[in-house]
Amino acid sequence: MPELTRRPDPHRCDSWHVYYGDIHVGTIARAVALRNAITQWKWSCGFYPGPGDQLGGTADTFAEARVALKAAWQDYLPRCTKSDFQAWREQHRRFDRAEPMPHDGRAPHG
Repeated sequence: MPELTRRPDPHRCDSWHVYYGDIHVGTIARAVALRNAITQWKWSCGFYPGPGDQLGGTADTFAEARVALKAAWQDYLPRCTKSDFQAWREQHRRFDRAEPMPHDGRAPHG
């Protein structure tokens, strides 16, 4: 079973992406705050397509956010199936190859 790893977000200096193997399953980032506000860190856990809603929260420190995300992942992972991971990989392969996404049957907005 893969371990969670984190990589710097290539678009933000104060944000990290969290991976389970090759699947992006979470993010830890400094929360954007008002001037003179206490710095907080936000975290999110989950992926789409996946087994359900994402989990998330805030913490006072990066270390606390990392612990909270890891605990949330331990609750989220048992709901994941091999087909959830495969669907994520297939969706990202299509995106990487610039293939059109399958039509979901809904009428376009507008």
